[in-house]
Amino acid sequence: MPTPIAELRQKVAAQKTNNPAMYGGIDFALVPERLLDGEVAQSELRNHPAVAKKLLEDRPLMERMAAYTMMGDTVADAYAALIPELGFRPLVDMLVEACDKGVEAVEGAPPELAAFIHAMEARPAWVDMKLVEEGARLQRNAFANFAPWAIRGAFIATFMNKYAALPMALTGTLSNKTAARRIKETATFFGTSMLPGALERFGPGFKAAAMVRLMHSMVRFNVLSRGRWDQKIYGIPIPQVDQMPAGLISDFLISSKVLREGRSDFTPEERAQIELSRYRCFLLGLPEDLVADTPRGIVDAWNARALTLRTGFDEATCGNLLRATMEADLVDTSTPAGKVRDRLERSFAKVYFMQNFCDGSEKAAAQFGVKIRPIDKVRAAAVGVGLVGQIQAYGIARRVPVVRHLADRRLVGKVRRYLGSLGHAEFTTDASKYKPAELQPAG
Repeated sequence: MPTPIAELRQKVAAQKTNNPAMYGGIDFALVPERLLDGEVAQSELRNHPAVAKKLLEDRPLMERMAAYTMMGDTVADAYAALIPELGFRPLVDMLVEACDKGVEAVEGAPPELAAFIHAMEARPAWVDMKLVEEGARLQRNAFANFAPWAIRGAFIATFMNKYAALPMALTGTLSNKTAARRIKETATFFGTSMLPGALERFGPGFKAAAMVRLMHSMVRFNVLSRGRWDQKIYGIPIPQVDQMPAGLISDFLISSKVLREGRSDFTPEERAQIELSRYRCFLLGLPEDLVADTPRGIVDAWNARALTLRTGFDEATCGNLLRATMEADLVDTSTPAGKVRDRLERSFAKVYFMQNFCDGSEKAAAQFGVKIRPIDKVRAAAVGVGLVGQIQAYGIARRVPVVRHLADRRLVGKVRRYLGSLGHAEFTTDASKYKPAELQPAG
């Protein structure tokens, strides 16, 4: 059952008293500029007025979205708030040790660390790890073959709204190097989560989720404590609703397909992939209120978030982040083959972005700073043909008893090699490198 709205609002307000080091300066009664309540034409759902009209009739859903727009990650935030007392590096080191050996093995572990780890260990009753493992097996095909080519294009989409993108700008992600690091960390987390057993308690996916949560909480703490945040405009940094796009994109795409086909529930294979995503979201700290388990519930939650988010793209925040992402070096270009792959990957990322986040419009993509050249289309088409062939071949192999295990083993190897090419992911944020940003209202 969803959390009653009165109880949820109390939890939101309690952040101020429970964590004054981080939220003491936040007025949770204030409605920020980013948060809309029915102004469809100004929202990210403005191009779908019929969908918006129906969602506005679901007041409990819209009120939950509004509340979670002002909710952080209570257990990770409490731990990150110890930075002034314990220091940045000790907090990271203790979390790593707690993930590897258990919190009981960490000498001098603060209670906030214990609460953080125990919250992640408290696996919900609905989690079926066999189903989660099956979901990971099913998604390995697409990730191993497709993700290395699409990750840049998908990452760009997170920078299309200045209200959600500003924390990344403040952390200094406006350079080629830092943008590449964030892209690789994102790919590392999702790729790691698809390895066999990765999301078990002492698996690498569990650890990666904990590190991602700490990174986000450190961003919140450093942004709020450095006077570079305008609550009246932006609310709080990286609220729970802004975790949804990355965590639930696959669920949304699967659910949209189910609804388009006139179905009301998932097939067994679809259900396994949904459960993988839901458990991964749990480990990332998303409240169950935001992680629906039906096609209609998932699509409605996704669209409701878009309906509460004011549209806004500016050069100072979104444009610079987007350009840094497009210029980031993701491929080793020290060899002729590497240079060719780099050109192909950049072109494919542009076209992928246009097709999936700009309704296939070159004009719309260009408005966001992504210009599609004829050669980009040729390169993307060539890559696409190859990817379709690989994915279909592995899909066929998955259904043949004699070779399915061999095919999966090969996919696991491909994922591991891709993760190896990304390098070591630190999942940290250094406050000394934060950059000032222009905090201006929408105009």
